[in-house]
Amino acid sequence: MIGASLLAGAVWSFLPALFKAKWNTNETLFTLMMNYVAIQLTSFFVALWENPFGSNTVGTINPVGREGWFPPIFEQDYLMNVFVVMAITVGMFIYLKYSKQGYEIAVVGDSENTARYAGINVKKVIIRTMLISGAICGLSGFVAVSGASHTISTSTAGGRGFTAIIVAWLAKFNTFTMIAISLLIVFLDKGAIEIASQYGLNDYVSSMITGIILFFILGSEFFINYRVIFRHASKEVE
Repeated sequence: MIGASLLAGAVWSFLPALFKAKWNTNETLFTLMMNYVAIQLTSFFVALWENPFGSNTVGTINPVGREGWFPPIFEQDYLMNVFVVMAITVGMFIYLKYSKQGYEIAVVGDSENTARYAGINVKKVIIRTMLISGAICGLSGFVAVSGASHTISTSTAGGRGFTAIIVAWLAKFNTFTMIAISLLIVFLDKGAIEIASQYGLNDYVSSMITGIILFFILGSEFFINYRVIFRHASKEVE
């Protein structure tokens, strides 16, 4: 399952990686559009493997024997998820900060022209990085299915990819800071759900509250990077 997840994620990311390297397409838009393809493929297989028949759901996979489930650690069913995520976090931090390939990613990200001048193969770096990113996404899907939901549907991802973009941006691509930002996002989300529940509001209100808070957090970045100065015309004194 681990190998299949890594391979599937890498293969899925190869097409946008190739187009980015060859024709400089926008990888964000490309991968976002491919999400709709993935959703429809998932819908097809859910209908194909539905259990029980006619339910249009896969149901809990192997609920008795728990084949393919993460084993409990210290009698905790979800502790393995934490260990896997921490291993990925530490591994990516070391890879990006201390490896040659991580240095190449940083240079290409800052300036492709500078990277070419330094003798770095930009196309190779783009394809390699996106393949690794896709493999990690596949591994994340494996954790979500094998370690948490134990089923698969079009809502398995639950919009986590879009949230991950915000987390990565706020964390300035520091893997350990991403954990803290993720905890903040979860705290905001659960708090917004509680507010909506207490006041009998619609379920979508909690998402709106979280979105508004994140909007102002992102907007404050402008005032962190730039200082607004109001210039007044000086009067000449004769």
